[in-house]
Amino acid sequence: MIRPEEIRTVFMGTPDFALPTLQGLIEAGVPVCAVYTQPDRPSGRGKKLTPPPVKELARRHDIPVFQPARLRDAAVIEELRALAPDLIVVVAYGQILPKSILEIPRYGCINVHASLLPRYRGAAPINKAVVDGEQVTGVTTMLMDVGLDTGDMLVKRATEISPDETAGQLHDRLALLGREAMEETLQRLCAGKLVPQPQENALSSYAPMMKKEHGRVDWGQSARAIHNQVRGLSPWPGAYTLLQGEILKFGVTSVENGSGGEPGTILEAGPDGVVVACGEGVLRIRELQLPGKKRLIASDFLCGRPLPAGTRLGGPCE
Repeated sequence: MIRPEEIRTVFMGTPDFALPTLQGLIEAGVPVCAVYTQPDRPSGRGKKLTPPPVKELARRHDIPVFQPARLRDAAVIEELRALAPDLIVVVAYGQILPKSILEIPRYGCINVHASLLPRYRGAAPINKAVVDGEQVTGVTTMLMDVGLDTGDMLVKRATEISPDETAGQLHDRLALLGREAMEETLQRLCAGKLVPQPQENALSSYAPMMKKEHGRVDWGQSARAIHNQVRGLSPWPGAYTLLQGEILKFGVTSVENGSGGEPGTILEAGPDGVVVACGEGVLRIRELQLPGKKRLIASDFLCGRPLPAGTRLGGPCE
């Protein structure tokens, strides 16, 4: 038996998603000897340098913070080796760990990944699962290797995705589930009962980083597919279409019965939303936003920008 306080640990993570797992390690008594996170980045209208959330949490617990621009630099690797960690825990760090680092800790490098591996390897598993209309997802702790999310699986925790849940809402739930999965992984490690399970590569799929262009809606798709796209890209990068050459962002949609009109044609617009014909079914849009404006509920939006029935959305960029 190993006790958590005997496992000298380095934590690597950057965004909010990583916070519950780091907090869980601290509360479990694990000696986190250092935190590695991405460099401070300009943020907001003033482009003020802003520390990553993980850095702020580490500082509150007086944990040394390292922010190398390149983890692969020889000096950075030697610095990490000098810390002599028994374990490295990685959650949404944002850099690939080279083989020279993977080999440092005697218990290996354990990653908390936001999918049920081997499905949705890659940078945006939460978004892609929602866009694809998945009904179940989860988190997997994994013993890292040199591949992209290809290492042996350790602990899985599954959860259902509700039909109207956004990627942002799911993100927050999976962050907490990731903490639970890491806590169970730590318990099994301490008890000597951690059994790595190889991934079946034939069942793998890939979730690339989301970009703004992924948000453009093709009205020829079914209303259900567009609804999944909207919630899968919420809050970022967001779904959009074109309205008379302007980008029209929108969110909070619902799939409704009905048909009629060419895909992208507004069928009706009122206080309860804007109803648009799709390749199959119709979509009701409840929030809309024009460039430089705030996002508004449909009733408020329509006061300043009426959308008569027959108006076409989409078309080429101008």
